[in-house]
Amino acid sequence: MNRRLILNLVRKEGALSRADLANATGLSPAAVTFVVTDLLAEGYLIEGETAPGGGGRRPVPLSINYRGRLAIGVKMNIGSLDCVLTDLSTSVISSLSVPFDNPAPETVLDAAENAIQRLLRAAPEHAGQLTGVGFSMPGTIDMPAGVCVSSNRFGWRDVPFAKMLRDRIGAPVWMEDDTLAFALAQHLFGLGSQHAIFLALAVGVGIGCATVANGVVLRGAHGRAGKLGHNTHRLEGPMCECGRAGCLQTFHSVPVIVDAWRRGKGLGAEADRYSMKEAALQGDDLACGLLQQAGEDIGVHLASVINSTDPEIVVVGGEAVTFGDLLFDPMRRMLDRYCYTRAPAIIPDEREHFWAAGAAALAIQGLFNFEMADSG
Repeated sequence: MNRRLILNLVRKEGALSRADLANATGLSPAAVTFVVTDLLAEGYLIEGETAPGGGGRRPVPLSINYRGRLAIGVKMNIGSLDCVLTDLSTSVISSLSVPFDNPAPETVLDAAENAIQRLLRAAPEHAGQLTGVGFSMPGTIDMPAGVCVSSNRFGWRDVPFAKMLRDRIGAPVWMEDDTLAFALAQHLFGLGSQHAIFLALAVGVGIGCATVANGVVLRGAHGRAGKLGHNTHRLEGPMCECGRAGCLQTFHSVPVIVDAWRRGKGLGAEADRYSMKEAALQGDDLACGLLQQAGEDIGVHLASVINSTDPEIVVVGGEAVTFGDLLFDPMRRMLDRYCYTRAPAIIPDEREHFWAAGAAALAIQGLFNFEMADSG
């Protein structure tokens, strides 16, 4: 418990001396020294340079040795795995994408094992030990057990994938729903790290919105929290992958938006979301209209979540970040109209590899929470 307390304090506040840690935690100086000595010996903390000037013994700042350990994140997409090797701050060291022919668990397992081996072979010298692997996918995940309870997109039911992968690679494996993993990464090291309560909105192939409150990603009683895209938008709507009609994501996921633009313009599959954004910037009425409608409709549903959770900010990730304010400005207007009080700021996460880095955060969380056991 004291190890977790000290590591998380240094993670959140930055470099602190032993005296700072004792004051902030309420632990005795002897207890802090005991824990810090172990963490230094194990390579989790490093000592910095003392500040010049002043008399007497100056305090030595302690920081997390983010480069002292590695993590791997694997994000399952349709037809491919996005994979990253990161340090303990989820900063990406290297990345790759590995295709798979079909979403059967054994096929995905082979692809994941191949990707992990390739990333480890390419790791820099003296990069440190592998802390573990995080695997994320859209679905309902029993995180403690490492089991995909269900994934409508891939047809998985009760698949103990974390154990299957751990048995292949001989390292700890955690798995989680991709939106919840994205929220965790934002809490640990991202745009939400300095906020007690925030929302993590992800708009891509699906639409998810996870809540982080007081350092905890709210998963719900069965791991199904955050499924904003499965809110009913219109009763008489397209059939969703979940088996119901009219879900929000059947109208405004990124593939749906782009496909509507392609069909309206008579374009082929080579026209992607980047092409659509460029067309909108050049004044294409159809592209602008589709993005405005998507922003407004998602904004109305998001306002209901905000009114229920009262977050400080909304962090946005996913492929829809490509569209920028073409999508976010109409979303903000709806929040201003429908939020009970002043709408929180919408802040896009424009980094590459945000999904896979979120998966890596699952393994890194295991470092900062010594009460967690690895899945499987």
